[in-house]
Amino acid sequence: MAKAEPVEIEVGPRTVRLTSPDRVYFPAHGWTKLDLANYYLAVGDGIVRALRERPCMLHRFPSGLSGFKVHQKRVPAGAPPWLETVQIYFPRYGRTADELCVTELGAVIWAVQMSTVEFHPWNSRRADVERPDEWRIDLDPMPAAGFERVRRVAAVAKTVLDDLGMIGFPKTSGGNGLHIYVRIVPEWSFGEVRRAALAFAREVERRAPDDVTTAWWRQERDPRHVFVDYNQNARDHTIASAWSVRGVPDGTVSTPFHWSELDAIAPRELTLATVPARFAKLGDPHAAIDDVAHRLDTLLEWADRDGLPE
Repeated sequence: MAKAEPVEIEVGPRTVRLTSPDRVYFPAHGWTKLDLANYYLAVGDGIVRALRERPCMLHRFPSGLSGFKVHQKRVPAGAPPWLETVQIYFPRYGRTADELCVTELGAVIWAVQMSTVEFHPWNSRRADVERPDEWRIDLDPMPAAGFERVRRVAAVAKTVLDDLGMIGFPKTSGGNGLHIYVRIVPEWSFGEVRRAALAFAREVERRAPDDVTTAWWRQERDPRHVFVDYNQNARDHTIASAWSVRGVPDGTVSTPFHWSELDAIAPRELTLATVPARFAKLGDPHAAIDDVAHRLDTLLEWADRDGLPE
């Protein structure tokens, strides 16, 4: 079979050349590199909102999902001059990396050309990469938990957020769990945000002890419980962004939804093939996420009350 010719994709003021557009990335469904690019074009406003100004690690699959995966932090030499980056320092290695910093949809499609499937942004922005403006609540079910339990825990988490006067924006993880994002004032370090997240997790655990665990060591967790993973707020810890396709055979999407959908949302049905129609009909449930930024003072008071480590 003849190799497909590259296609040129017009994305605002940019023209991105997509090579090997017929390369199959998701063998179970026959979805190609071009299908992936068209997906990100369809949810363009949402994915740019989720990634805007954030250092971003790329999960690349140069040969599709049947091949190896690359966790790419550094933008490679030869990237187009209009691509925005931010320099990140990694103390553990004593090195820096210029990471992608999305400011427009063209950068997302360029990343797809580079074989990116998943986008994993930091919870801080390049104006001050050491001060997060996003607190992430990760509801990670243990093997025997089941999604109905995740729903119950999400409802409890929303109640705690309501009591705090905070607005949380939920999304599916693209796997078995759920994420809730909360915009915060960028005044605290990663360590302080993580400590506040742990205080929140402990409160959710107090209210739902039969469903929730905050035990750090996996062997200490009940396999029927949902782990509220506060450590996702640590520096350089990332999770798939809102609207990111996941590198799994069914091409599920980490999909934002409204709280009113919690009882009906079906994560396995939200894929790169189905989500564009949902986006066209409903828009982005996270469209207002940047409207209000909350303070962590009360959560940090809870952390002091509970004697949580600094």
